Amino acid sequence: MPAQTGPAVEAEDLARVYPGGKTALGGVSFAVGRGEIFGFLGPNGSGKTTTVRILVTLLRATRGAARVAGFDTAREAHRVRRVIGYAGQSVGVDDDLTASENLAVTGFIHGLRHDES
Repeated sequence: MPAQTGPAVEAEDLARVYPGGKTALGGVSFAVGRGEIFGFLGPNGSGKTTTVRILVTLLRATRGAARVAGFDTAREAHRVRRVIGYAGQSVGVDDDLTASENLAVTGFIHGLRHDES
C-alpha cells in the first residue's frame, strides 16, 4: 500500500439525498491532517452520522467526494476499509463477551482462522 500524502481525511462538497428527496447532508467540506485530533459536532439531524457512514464506506455520497488516507471512499472502498477501524455507537460489541472474545468473533466473521487471530 503506498504511503499516504495529503490530509488523512478530506471531504469536498459531500452531500447525501435519500430517495424521496430528504437531504441528510448538504455540501460539507473539511480536511483533517495526519496526527490531528478532530471533533465533529452538531445538533441531532445535522448530518454527522451520515458523514461518518460515507467516510467508512457504509453509504455513498449523492454528490461530492471523500478520501480517507488518500483513497476515494466510492472508488476504493476496499482500500479504505483496510486502513480504518469503525465501531458504531450501538452495534459491534457484545456486552456478555470479554474484549478478547469480541475480537475473536469479529475475526471469525471476517474469515480469519483461529491461528491468524
